[in-house]
Amino acid sequence: MTTTFDALGVAPDLVAVLAEQGITEPFPVQEMTIPDALAGRDVCGKAKTGSGKTLAFGLALAERAGESRPSRPRSLVLVPTRELANQVAGEIAPLVEVRGRTVQAVYGGTDVDRQTRALRKGPDIVVATPGRLIDLIERQAISLADIEVVVLDEADRMADMGFLPQVEWVLRHVDRPHQTMLFSATLDGAVDHVVRVHLSDPVFHEVQSERIEVDDMDHRFLFVHQMDKVKVAAAICGGAERCLVFVRTKRGADRLARQLQREGVTARPIHGDLHQGVRERALSDFTDGKLHVLVATDVAARGIHVDEIDVVVHYDPPEDHKGYVHRSGRTARAGTRGAVATLVLWDQEHDIRMLQRRLGLDLPLVEVFSNDTRLADLAAWHDDSDDHDVADEVEVDVA
Repeated sequence: MTTTFDALGVAPDLVAVLAEQGITEPFPVQEMTIPDALAGRDVCGKAKTGSGKTLAFGLALAERAGESRPSRPRSLVLVPTRELANQVAGEIAPLVEVRGRTVQAVYGGTDVDRQTRALRKGPDIVVATPGRLIDLIERQAISLADIEVVVLDEADRMADMGFLPQVEWVLRHVDRPHQTMLFSATLDGAVDHVVRVHLSDPVFHEVQSERIEVDDMDHRFLFVHQMDKVKVAAAICGGAERCLVFVRTKRGADRLARQLQREGVTARPIHGDLHQGVRERALSDFTDGKLHVLVATDVAARGIHVDEIDVVVHYDPPEDHKGYVHRSGRTARAGTRGAVATLVLWDQEHDIRMLQRRLGLDLPLVEVFSNDTRLADLAAWHDDSDDHDVADEVEVDVA
């Protein structure tokens, strides 16, 4: 029997907002956590990126957020990156607006005085990166004295980026009794410490995802020639609605974006050396469908949370299987399938074979050229009976 948002306790006006967006059935993480979140319980949710957790805590914030005074929000959401701050605020905004509430994102890399002025307008919910929030607190531009609900989103990524000491500093400065909700892909190590110290009798929910990161994707490992590599990538990008291409370096991202543009592909780079406004415009255009291809470094991609990415290209293969899963997880989000292509040069075969073994995959490495029509639709690729594993015919010295 299908569960509805109404059955989970979500109010009719919020259910109507969801229906207007075509959202009628909750994802597993929403079905598990919403009742406890609405009841005011501390919640610890283990779920991967793209599972629908923003809506899970967003509905609780819309339901519970009280009216705030200037610079004294009633709810706080901590996130690891500025891009995620903007995305979470944008996703929450329609829900809270129906209740007459407002949300404001604050993060580093932008004018602190402008954010201070925005806080004086009294947003009820603030979505913040830890460093900028502490800066605003120390400037007395924001007070946590009225906070009733705290959400820690993607706590594992905040741990990976070294932000948990800042997160705990913030939590220690929330003096009044409050509800805390923590969402993370993993709950070990430093994240477990935060749960034990800062959550009160939390209820735990875990979305089972045994190998879902791999099994929900169509994987292609493609042998390419160095001189044809850019054209192969362009052929793949040309057949995708939204394509995210991974490279290892910032300079490589700039170079490949220019090369793809010369091949007629509308592409832009995104990495840490670009001005914040440039990154935000690129990500906004990518999210809105105005830009079809982003060329990203691993660090920059941490801020990319777009559900409709249909193809991920590993232009430069990842360093290990964790990197492959993290990169590839940008597609096959929120219950959809996605295609992943790894471009392999001849001297990279051994590393790719090791990568596949760590991932539990056993797939052929197929030689392709840029005029191969299958590249235009990787999801529809069906190997013909005469397709063969080129790797079986190539002797590589791996000593």
